[in-house]
Amino acid sequence: MKGLILLDFTLMIETDILVIGAGPCGLFTVFEAGLLKLRCHLIDALPQAGGQLTEIYPKKPIYDIPGFPEILAGELIENLMKQAEPFKPGFTLGERAESFEKTEDGKFIVTTTRGTKHIAPIVAIAGGLGCFEPRKPPISNIVDFEDKGIEYIVRDPEFYRGKSVIISGGGDSALDWAVFLANGVAKEVTLVHRSKSFRGHPDSVQKVLDMAASGKINLHTDAEVVELAGDDVLRNITLQHNDETKTVLTTDHWLPLFGLSPKLGPLSEWGLNIDKNSIEVNTFDYQTNVPGLYAIGDINTYPGKLKLILCGFHETTLMVQSAFKRIYPDKNLVLKYTTVNGVNGF
Repeated sequence: MKGLILLDFTLMIETDILVIGAGPCGLFTVFEAGLLKLRCHLIDALPQAGGQLTEIYPKKPIYDIPGFPEILAGELIENLMKQAEPFKPGFTLGERAESFEKTEDGKFIVTTTRGTKHIAPIVAIAGGLGCFEPRKPPISNIVDFEDKGIEYIVRDPEFYRGKSVIISGGGDSALDWAVFLANGVAKEVTLVHRSKSFRGHPDSVQKVLDMAASGKINLHTDAEVVELAGDDVLRNITLQHNDETKTVLTTDHWLPLFGLSPKLGPLSEWGLNIDKNSIEVNTFDYQTNVPGLYAIGDINTYPGKLKLILCGFHETTLMVQSAFKRIYPDKNLVLKYTTVNGVNGF
């Protein structure tokens, strides 16, 4: 049994695999580990499990999860929590993993910002983008209208029902929300992008172009927002086009969706090999340069890396198999199929 132990007169949480990050990959670790009778405990700086999917876009539809033609991000987290429930994971929420040290017998002690200590032979970093903040356009008075007509994250699309919305950006988030809000949610949707080419998925780009051609989306390319005006809330924005002309638009909301600026935070001081705010791992088992310490999901990097949830699930599965062999080097690990054994048979 794992749980609370007293080590050197300090109360610690003991587990088999300590997971830093309670997003989709962290939660799926619980299931995969549970099949091998390994216990997990998860640490997350957010006050609830789910990571970005819960905190940033719980109502955003996801289309590339196998077996689900469409599923809302929040629903995916609910399903992952149900899948993990039989294996009784522990959680330390609202606390950020701050430091780690190795014991004489090769285990890791991880301490959070609130001083909570955890001990485990395996640590799996599943921190998504790490600590993140939205990339804000360089407009001098933008802070005056934050949460007064300017939002950097769509938490609930119903907030925009019947409203006039302007979205800036050329990536998947901007494209997907423009399509979603224009389909019967917002009164009017305008998409602004500084180029004629988009960075998002070709299918999403085509949907936007088709909706623009049919008049469902107002599309301004080769333009960007340069001025904001309003009283107690945002009222108008000014676009500057590449030909130096300007256009003033009236709106209820402006969503500058330029992505998130990721930061590893304390993890950058853990002696890991870092490449552009991502942790380098091998593709055999997604282990870092520190033996016993793994990184899975968006936080890791390797040749050919794709930042997709389904890729993170694959990494998680191989990581757990490797973790078992490190914990029990003398045990023979035989792959069993849930279709044969079910979950309770493990």
